[in-house]
Amino acid sequence: MSEECTHDCGSCGSDCGERTAPQIMANGNNAGVKKVIAVVSGKGGVGKSLVTSMLAVSAAKKGLKTAILDADITGPSIPKSFGISEKATCDEAGTVIYPAVTKTGIKLMSLNLLVENESDPVIWRGPVIASAVKEFWQNVEWGDVDCMFVDCPPGTGDVPLTIFQSLPVDGIIVVTSPQELVSMIVEKAVKMAKMMDIPVLGIVENMSYFKCPDCGKIHYIYGESHVEENAEKNGIDTIAKLPIDTETAAKVDSGCAEDLDVSALSAISEKIAAIEKVTSRLKIAVTYQDGNVFQHFGHSEQFKIYEIEDKKVVSSKIIGTDGNGHEALAGYLKNDNIDILICGGIGSGAVDALAQYGIQVVPGVTGEADMAVSDYLNDKLQVNMQPNCNHHDEDGHSCGDHTDGGCSCGHSCH
Repeated sequence: MSEECTHDCGSCGSDCGERTAPQIMANGNNAGVKKVIAVVSGKGGVGKSLVTSMLAVSAAKKGLKTAILDADITGPSIPKSFGISEKATCDEAGTVIYPAVTKTGIKLMSLNLLVENESDPVIWRGPVIASAVKEFWQNVEWGDVDCMFVDCPPGTGDVPLTIFQSLPVDGIIVVTSPQELVSMIVEKAVKMAKMMDIPVLGIVENMSYFKCPDCGKIHYIYGESHVEENAEKNGIDTIAKLPIDTETAAKVDSGCAEDLDVSALSAISEKIAAIEKVTSRLKIAVTYQDGNVFQHFGHSEQFKIYEIEDKKVVSSKIIGTDGNGHEALAGYLKNDNIDILICGGIGSGAVDALAQYGIQVVPGVTGEADMAVSDYLNDKLQVNMQPNCNHHDEDGHSCGDHTDGGCSCGHSCH
C-alpha cells in the first residue's frame, strides 16, 4: 500500500493487495453487460472451462444474451469447445475488438482468437496476464449481454484477484472434483470470494462418478463424493454433480459444446437467472463551453458531468474548474469519481495522469456535448484517437502558452 493511499479503492488504479472495494472499469464497450459470473477453481484440471461452457449454453437456452470472457490466458480452451477457429477482428483504429459469436449467439473472447497459432504457448508474467484480462473487459465491444461468464485461471493469484477487483462480479461458481486435496484447495477460493464480498452461488463437482453404460451401476472412480459436506461447511446451498462421460468429452473436443446436456446445472442456472438485474452506472465528464465540447483539456474552465444508468442519462450538471492545469484537472475528475472523459485535444501527459486514476479518455471529439454523450452511449461517437491538440495549424490560433513546457492545451510541442 502506498504512503499516499487515500483509501478510495473505487477510483484507485493500483492492483494493491489491500484493496477493499472493486475498481469497476466501466465504459461504452461493457456498459451493456448486466451480470458477471466468475467460474473459479482451486487448481487446474477439474473441468472449469467445461462448466463455464455448460453454464453459458444453459443461459442461452433460457433466452438470455450470453457471453464468455476467457480469462485463462495461458490455457485458453473456450473457442475450441465451441468450434470457433476464425480470429477476432477490430475497428479501423485498432482500439475496439469485436468478439466471436457461436452458432447460438454466445459471444466469446479468448487469447486464442488473437494469436497466430492457437498452440503457441503464452509465456507471460502475472501482471501482463492480468492486464490482458482488463483489455478483454474494456476494449471488447460486448454490446447487450444479460449474463457474462468469466472462465478464471485456477488458484487465487494475480488474475482471479484482478477479476474480482476490476470487474463487477455478481457471484462465483466454484468447480471441484472428489479428491480430498482438491476440496481443501477449493476452500481457499471460497474464502477469497468471501474476503472480496462476492457471493458463492453454487459448487459443481465434476468427474463425480461414472455410470456403467451396460449395467447402470455407479462407480466412484476418485472416491466417494464429499461435495455436500464441503458445501454445507462453506454455507453454499446449491450444488451439482457431473459424471465422467465420454460423450461429453467427445462433443467438447469436436467443438459442439452447444449440443451438451446441461440439465445437471439447472438449479445453479436458475439461481444465476434469479439475481436481480445489476444496473450499469457510469459518470462521464465532458470538457464544456457554451453547450459544446471544449477543445483544450488543460484550459477547461467547465466540465459537464453526466450520470448514466443502463446507457441512459439520468442527470447532468455543469461544474467549474477554477482554471487549473491538466494535472490538477485529473485529480479534480478523480475526486468526482469520473469513469470516462470526453474531450477535444489532450496531451499524452494528461492522458497518463487520468489513466493513473482509472479514467478512460475519449479524445478528438467535436460538436454538442449532449449529442457526444448520446452518441457514445449508442456506439456512434466519431473520435480521433490521436490525442494531441489539432488546432495549432489553423490561421489565427494561438495557445499563448508554448514556452518552458508550460503549454497545457494538449499539443505535443512540450
